[in-house]
Formats: sequence, C-alpha cells, structure tokens
Amino acid sequence: MNHLDSKIVVITGASSGIGAAAARALAARGARIVAAARGQEALDRLVADIRQAGGTAVAKVTDVADAQDVQALADFAVDTYGTIDILLNNAGLMLFSYWKDRALDDWNRMIEVNIRGYLNAIHAVLPVMLQHGSGHILNMDSVAGHQIGDGAGVYSATKFFVQAITESMRKELGVREGVKASTISPGVIDTGWADKVTDPVGRQAAKELNAIAITPESVADAVVYALDQPADVTVNDLIISPTRQNW
Repeated sequence: MNHLDSKIVVITGASSGIGAAAARALAARGARIVAAARGQEALDRLVADIRQAGGTAVAKVTDVADAQDVQALADFAVDTYGTIDILLNNAGLMLFSYWKDRALDDWNRMIEVNIRGYLNAIHAVLPVMLQHGSGHILNMDSVAGHQIGDGAGVYSATKFFVQAITESMRKELGVREGVKASTISPGVIDTGWADKVTDPVGRQAAKELNAIAITPESVADAVVYALDQPADVTVNDLIISPTRQNW
C-alpha cells in the first residue's frame, strides 16, 4: 500500500543533493511537492523534472534562516494545496574547521541554517498539523549527531541539537498530538558540500572525507521508507552509513 499518494510534502534545501533526490522519489510515489531553497533556477529545474516525469510540484525561493520567509513558505503550501502533511527539514551546512582556526563565520552560518532554520520550519508548519491532529516532521540529521569526527565539533553540535529536539517532539507531539517526528542520519553524502568549506585545512579534511561519500539517491530511498508508513507506525531514526567508514 502506498501511504504517500497525494500527501503534501514541504522540503527545505530542495534544490540539490538529498533534498532534490527526495523530492523526485516522493513525487514518483504520488506525493505533491513544495520545494524550497534559495536558488530559483535550480528549483525551476527540479520542478520541471518532476512534472516531466508525471509528478506534481511547485517551488518557492526561501531562506530558512529568515522566520518570515519560512512562514511565507508554509502559507504558500496551504494556499496551493490546502494543507501540509509532511515537513522534510533538510536544508543544512556542513563546514569543517579546527578549533584553533577560530572559524567564527562558518560556525555562525551553521547555527543559522542547521538550528534556526529547523526551528523556523517547525514553527511554520506546526499550526497546520496540530489543527488536523496529524502530520510528520522528518528532521535530516547526520551520523555526526551520534558521534563527533575530526574538525566537525560545531557541525556535530548542530546535529546533536536535531537529535534532542526530535526526541522531545516524539514524546510531546507524537504521544499527545498525533504528529510524528523522525530523523534520518546519513553518513557522508556527495552533494558538493566540501567545496563550501572556507577554512583551507578544513576543506582538505572535507575532501578526504567526501571520498567515501554515498549518493543522495540512497538517502532518498530511506526518506521514502520512513515516510511511507501506516498512521500507527513511526520510524524513529535511520542511520545510513557508507560501506567504508572512518568516523
């Protein structure tokens, strides 16, 4: 049985990587996609691809670090499709640096996107889900939210944060309000993230780690599995690791 057919799915960070792969995979199962990211051209290409394959999707340029922008995204989803069934909280930055490098700008960028961005999205979609007494919030975590790798202290801290809020949501929203909460914790994914690391030493470490990366499509399969469940089943946390693991 397909539990995703006609579900309204808001996906942040949807223009590339895991977000784009998940959007395509979910649309192929009949979900209606609201894709969000900062780049209009990439979003347009994603929507065109989904529609050409017979799926349903719209897009809205969104900066997840801006609470008003994310609220506008949620309003757009409701105006377009009538409700929000699923949030895939996916937008994120992984920027490696060592403490001695004092890479404050990179630290703050991760806090803005990986922490505030997740909270902004949850804040925006929750009223709709609470009104209906149903919904599913899937927070994209990382193996870095379970163990700390070299040069990844701040990134890991943001992902430990995701673990904490999701566990709290399970106990509160899942038990009392009918809103499911899950995480997926991938290992290293080849999404071009290593090229975004500004610290030179951190960039080298990132490229070495990226050598064992797995594909976004593999994670998208896990997203489909976690979301395509009956109303009385919640997949709490999936850890998706490369075959060769050095963390």
